[in-house]
Amino acid sequence: MYLKRKIDKYLEDWGNQPHRKPLIIKGARQIGKTESVRHFAAGRYANFIEINFSERPDFKNITAQGYDVASVIRNISYVDNSFKLEPGKTLIFFDELQDFPEISTALKFFNQDGRYDVICSRSMLGLNYHKIESNSVGNKIDYEMFSFDFEEFLWAKGYENDTIEELYGYLTKILPIPELLHNKMMTLYRDFCILGGMPEVVSKYVSTDSFQDVLSIQKQLILDYKEDIRKYVTGLDQTRILNVFRRVPVQLAQENKKFQITKIASGAKTRDYWGCVEWLLDAGVINICYCLNFPELPLKGNIDPSKYKLYMADTGLLVGMLDPHVQANLKSNTALGTYKGALYENAAGEALRKSGAQLYYYKRQDSTLEADFFLRSLTHLVPIEVKSGDNQSKSLRTLIQSDKYSDISWGIKLMDGNIGWINQILSLPIYYGFLLNRFLTESDSIPKK
Repeated sequence: MYLKRKIDKYLEDWGNQPHRKPLIIKGARQIGKTESVRHFAAGRYANFIEINFSERPDFKNITAQGYDVASVIRNISYVDNSFKLEPGKTLIFFDELQDFPEISTALKFFNQDGRYDVICSRSMLGLNYHKIESNSVGNKIDYEMFSFDFEEFLWAKGYENDTIEELYGYLTKILPIPELLHNKMMTLYRDFCILGGMPEVVSKYVSTDSFQDVLSIQKQLILDYKEDIRKYVTGLDQTRILNVFRRVPVQLAQENKKFQITKIASGAKTRDYWGCVEWLLDAGVINICYCLNFPELPLKGNIDPSKYKLYMADTGLLVGMLDPHVQANLKSNTALGTYKGALYENAAGEALRKSGAQLYYYKRQDSTLEADFFLRSLTHLVPIEVKSGDNQSKSLRTLIQSDKYSDISWGIKLMDGNIGWINQILSLPIYYGFLLNRFLTESDSIPKK
């Protein structure tokens, strides 16, 4: 059973272009890249040639006589003569590109030749992605793919775009959502936080309408990620990257969520872990949220690179890394303790990142003033607080009301409650995270009741 993904529309648009540059789809392991390409190719191309460099290392010889199209096509036929490589009717899919980055040099020639459509898929593992970028610059386009977001999850559960637009309409008009719809969305969102967006997990849940075997699948995916680290990293860095990976849930559960290298292991020093966080980030396993030097525009260039929070890129995998009872507690919305705030904050960061936003936070050194995230419209900086309940927002009020923060005129509070607007604070249900970037992109005015 294939579940609709956002990349489907992108692939259709790419396929309808008169001249199609080779496309590289990048993203973490096991998020559905290959299945999406297969779904796109079915019925559209007379010939679909799938070459997985991890499963078929013998295909790594196809550039032995050069990178020109004629040589590569000829050598593909030599390796497997069952392939039909008809010009104008063929999609060639190079999968697991990180295992053979040399093929990226051939993309220039495929782009110039134009007789064959080419899609590549790569997991962001190891250092080979730098070689891929340098070899193919100017001759390909990139698409970054993620695991299911909440909107895709709603599609999988049978909700159409009209439901999404209805939710967006309540946001733009600052109107409370009808309780029946709100309660249903909250239930689905808690389910989504438990499940996460890994396709194997979502497919299992949709097909069985239950959480049976979900935790075991998540734990296996976590083991697979650890095995990938062991496969692509050697020496001391392997242990250090694994240490960072294991400590993300532990440090998120702390009151001070700033990630601290010194707490990873006894005697751990920041200089020894240089590059380990970046490796996990490049692999698509984690999201990083940098601390602003001061809450003002512009955001890029206004960060302290030594201060950051780390989140799991998929909240379901975070749940799988926590105590076994957390899944049941999240489902019943009880007895989560400090985990609830960590889970909701991780899920909010995941939603913002998947919607195309970069993650920033602020914590003032000499006080308790802080904001979990920031987004921007064209002219406004908008702080965002994530609350596990309908709690007070002292920091948010200070950022809005103080003359010190001239770029901030209003803020957003994500919480368990319904939509509301008071004292320049827009309160939204926690599940609205996936719509915020769109909302701020389409409107530059301060919301008005």
